[in-house]
Amino acid sequence: MGGLPLGGYPWYARLILRLQRKKYGRELEPALIWGRVPGAFLMLTLLYRALDRDTSPLEPGLRALVQVRVSQINWCAFCVDLNSSAALERHATREKLAALPNYETSPLFTEREQATLAYAEAVTDPARRVDDALFARLRRHLFEQEIIELTALIAFQNMSSKFNAALAVPAQGFCVAGAQTPSGEAPTAEPGKIRNVS
Repeated sequence: MGGLPLGGYPWYARLILRLQRKKYGRELEPALIWGRVPGAFLMLTLLYRALDRDTSPLEPGLRALVQVRVSQINWCAFCVDLNSSAALERHATREKLAALPNYETSPLFTEREQATLAYAEAVTDPARRVDDALFARLRRHLFEQEIIELTALIAFQNMSSKFNAALAVPAQGFCVAGAQTPSGEAPTAEPGKIRNVS
């Protein structure tokens, strides 16, 4: 399963794809697939831009760590790859990305990061829930507006990573660091192999 010929997308989808080509040197595989549902693709792009804006109350590095961790839990090789690259651009270290599955015990993570990542895991993992103790821990480190925006970002990343993982969208080679499964192992997705549903 893949995208359409570029001329098969409406003008606004082609514009988004052109911007990706300018930023990344190529179109992103998930964008080519989402573009087949152009209205949803446009809304998805606008939602992400609203969550990842410069004026977000959450610092960019923390947002990137959350996105990598949610992507690891959902087994999304593409999302781990792209979000790890973003985390490095936002001043995370390769050591910190490698330690992400063990953030609770790693000295590389601040208490704020640990509380945020614990919340992200609880929201993402259907076997867990956000209990009162976890929420109280989060509130010690984040203000109300930060929690709302964090929850929206986690929900967005869950949708994105579950979509890509279900369709077996592979990593595109943006970043080797951070490319791990939930427990820290290397992913097994084959590059260039996208699930065909036809």
